[in-house]
Order: sequence, then structure tokens, then C-alpha cells
Amino acid sequence: MKEFIKYTFATITGILISGIIFLFLLTIFLAAILSSSGSEVSVKENSVMVLKLDGSLKERTEENPIREFLYDETPSIGLEDILTAIRRAAANDKIQGIYIQAENAGAPFASIQEIRSALLEFKETGKFIVSYSDAYPQSLYYLCTVADDILLNPRGSVEWRGLSANTTFYKELLEKIGIEMQIFKVGDYKSAVEPFTSTRMSPENREQLTAYTTSIWNQVLQEVALARHIPADTLNHLANRLILFGKAEENIQAGLTDQLIYKDDVRNYLKEKMGIPAGSKLNLVAAGDLASAKPVVPTGKSPDKIALYYAYGEIDGITTSPREEGINSDKVVRDLRKLREDKNVKAVVLRINSPGGSAFGSEQIWKAVEELKKSKPVVVSMGDYAASGGYYIACNADHIVAQPATLTGSIGIYGLFPNAEKLLDKIGIQTESVKTNPGADVGNFTRPLTTFEKERFQQSVNDGYDLFLTRCAEGRGMTKDEMEQVAQGRVWTGSMAKELGLVDELGGIRKAIAVAASRAGVEHYTLQSYPDKKDFISSLLESSTTDYLYTPLKSTSLDRIYQALQTVESFTITDPLQTRLPFEITLH
Repeated sequence: MKEFIKYTFATITGILISGIIFLFLLTIFLAAILSSSGSEVSVKENSVMVLKLDGSLKERTEENPIREFLYDETPSIGLEDILTAIRRAAANDKIQGIYIQAENAGAPFASIQEIRSALLEFKETGKFIVSYSDAYPQSLYYLCTVADDILLNPRGSVEWRGLSANTTFYKELLEKIGIEMQIFKVGDYKSAVEPFTSTRMSPENREQLTAYTTSIWNQVLQEVALARHIPADTLNHLANRLILFGKAEENIQAGLTDQLIYKDDVRNYLKEKMGIPAGSKLNLVAAGDLASAKPVVPTGKSPDKIALYYAYGEIDGITTSPREEGINSDKVVRDLRKLREDKNVKAVVLRINSPGGSAFGSEQIWKAVEELKKSKPVVVSMGDYAASGGYYIACNADHIVAQPATLTGSIGIYGLFPNAEKLLDKIGIQTESVKTNPGADVGNFTRPLTTFEKERFQQSVNDGYDLFLTRCAEGRGMTKDEMEQVAQGRVWTGSMAKELGLVDELGGIRKAIAVAASRAGVEHYTLQSYPDKKDFISSLLESSTTDYLYTPLKSTSLDRIYQALQTVESFTITDPLQTRLPFEITLH
């Protein structure tokens, strides 16, 4: 028995050591692969750039091969990389056109408009764009209407049906498990708390949802009508009769697509379009490779820089455990201070894609922007969202540029405290406290707030809203009364916000950069993105076990419930005052 135990222990030890060595070598191998990125990309004559749209679209992406390997996860697409690739393809004489493979990219409409604008600029060079899909998702069809030829599988479809905005309510779930949400808010349209307090939309929330979905749909109708030469009324009729369930031929007859073709035949189609013999090879270059290639540094590169600073995700504030993703207010403040002190940086474009978050964190970033613009122009470029706290950190910029479909505004504030007293009682847990003062344990989720505590907290919410209004009014050159008329927590699209004076101009990142350069008085400059992307090893070391355990859950129906409960839990560890959009806005 002793020998058996000895050999068993030795075997287990050997396996563990071998596993550690294997992981170490794998890490080195992956690091070597990743370190080779950014190398030169060979582009041959008569090439076509392939823009494959599949996976979730994010502002910026950092590769994580381990997650993709473990969970067979479709990698996220980086908007920054897509725009870079399109710009480089336009400037490269060897690239004759772009081939879009429209598969299934989850992208809000403002990001689609950003890419669509870049593709329209690409077409101004005289080069072609061809798109193909087995079945066009609605947002990607909108994007692909910039193409000269829209190709569809003979058994495919175009998802053309109009827009809907869906909200999930958790009130009855929370009641069943014994959690009461104690709500404090200012703003009739501040609907972020509704999922926890109601089973249906309030009239105010229904009003704003109807307004901005209609606004975005009208934008889509007008641009598709212009691109496809189909009257907007006809497009609405096609959506009403659910052409997505029709035969593929119906899309040709309606003018939505140009040709039915199988995917394997697309290469021959491209060859014919380019005048390349059928037996010859078609030279393709991936958009990702083009974006990651080392840029050609021009001779006499200007020392003057325009800084493009990305701030995306939820805003952290007072917390002992900052989110792995999102806007860490402390880091943003430090970064903006460095940009302020960098004499070579002549202007800053603050790229915001955020639904908001902590009121405290938003105020800290507001202050950093206020200090930054004392020494150089600050121009905001709004992405899919720049709402609530996202608008808070944008409102005092020198100039604000938004996409027509950007969701912005939501100038309001709320707070909530979960009371799990009934839940603890159900599962047989009792708690007891010893206090030196009546409110020493205020916010303890094991008991409800007292009347006095509720009054004090509501006053804090009121004060926070008053400060938010003040910041926005001063930043936009309005009186507080004027700002109050467009505040109240209401969400607006970028096109609506421009009419109301909340933004200055409609456009994308390139427009914001041009405005910044003009305000700084610089004609020749180097564009530099901040903050620096993390390399793979850094991301791996900073990732938590929870991050990898949660990944398989994302593709299940439990994801929404998990997100909602995570939102509730976050109030116990972070700033209880929130300037945030409804925690989930999904347009289909």
C-alpha cells in the first residue's frame, strides 16, 4: 500500500508539473504569435479587401485566443479596426474594391452609420463595393445598401421588418425571491428603475421609446430609399408585409437586392467584375490584417498630435472593485491630465460610447475635461450611446459631434437600495446589528430604510440632479430652465439632440477629428489613439476566473437575468447615485 501511495503521488505530481510546463509553453507560443501582429501585409495588384461582419461589434477589441479556443467564441469586431481598414483600402492603389460578407454582427445603428459613412467615402475613390449574405440581418442590410451590388443566396432572405425596442421587467421575480427595491429618482422619463418596480412601461417611457425608434427607423428609410431608389412608402409597405418570410426572388423584384448567387460563386463574380480571367487567382486581403499592419510613417512626420481618446462602457465611481471592462474614472482623469500636460498634443477628441453609470465618477471626469479644455480644444465624438453619465462627461466639451442614431440625453439621476429581508427570512437566515448611531448601518440590505433615511437619500438624489442640470446648462450655454425642458431623464437620438441644442453637429469620428484640428489651428498632424491597447499577456494576467466562467452563460437565456441581478448587486459596492440609461435598450 505504501508503494502504491508513493507511485500515485508521484504520478499526480508529474501530471501537475507537466500541466504547468505546458501552460507556460502555450503562453509563450501565443505571445510569439501575437507579437508578430502589426507586421507588414503584402497586398498584390488587383486585390479585394474582405470585410467579414460576424460577432459583436465593439469600439475597440483586444485579442483573447484562449477564450476563443475554450468556448469556440466568435471574436468581437473592433469598430476602430474596421474604420482603419476601410481608410487604408481607399488609399492603397492595389486594392480595387471591398467585398462585404454580411453574416451576423450585433451592432447598434450609430456604429452602422459610422461604418456606412466610411464606405461612402471609400466609394468616392471610384472603387467598388460588393456585399453578400446568406440572410441579411436588418442592420447589416442597411449598411450594405452602400454596395454597388447586393448579392443574396438563392435560398436566402432580407430581414426587413421595422424596429422594436424591448424592455424586460423583473419586479415579480424579485418579489418571489423576497427582494424589495427601494427607489429614488428625479426625471419623469428616467426609466432605468422601471424593470425593478413595474411589470409594464410607464406612459413616459413608452413615449420616449416610440420617439427614438421612429427617429432611427426614419433615418434608415431615407438612406435606404436614396441608395436603392425605392420610395420610403414602398419600403415601409415591404416591412409591413414581412418580406423577410418571402422567397429570395421577391427581394430582387422589390429592388432590395441585385442578384441571387451561391457563396461559392462570389469569387468568380468578383473576377468578372474586375476583368480577371476565370482560371486566375483572386487576390484577397482581410480587413483585420490591413488594420493591424504597421502604418507607413511619412517622411517629415509632424510632431503635432491630435489625441483620440476612447472612453466606452459603464462609468465606475466610488468602488473597491472596479469593473474589468468600462470607464474607470480614476484612470480617465489621470490619462486626461497627461494629455493636458503633453505639449505635442494640440487637441483631444474624446470618443464616448457609454450609457452612463456612477454620478460620482461622471463628475470627476467632467472636472478633468473642464481642466483639459483650458489648454487645448476638446471635441466629443458620440458613439452608440452618450447618455446620462455619458452625456455628463460630454456636456462641457468645446464641440459635440454625434451620429443621427446615437442615443443621448437621459439627463436624470436615480438610486436604489435592495432590501433582502424577506429573502433571508425565507431561507432561514437571521441578522442582528449593534449600532452607535441610528443610521450607522444605512444601506444594509438586510433591512428596509427608515422614513428619515429615505428622506435624506431622496434629497441627495435631488441635489445630484440639480448639479447635473447645472453642468449641462453651463456646458451648452443654456439656462437651467431651458435645460430642464429637455432633461427629465429623457433619451433622444443624435438627430433629435441636434435640434434641441444638446449636440452641435451630426457626423462620425472623422468629422470630430477635422473639427478638433480646425479649432487647434493645425493642418498637419499625427493622429494617435489612447489609451494604449493591452497586449494579450497583460489581458490574460488581469482576467479573473469569473470572467471565464461567465462566458458560457452569455449565450443562454439566463444572461439577461444575470445582468439584472449583477446590476442590483453593484449598488452594494459602488456609488448608489447613478446617472445611467435603462440598463438594457435593445433595438431589433
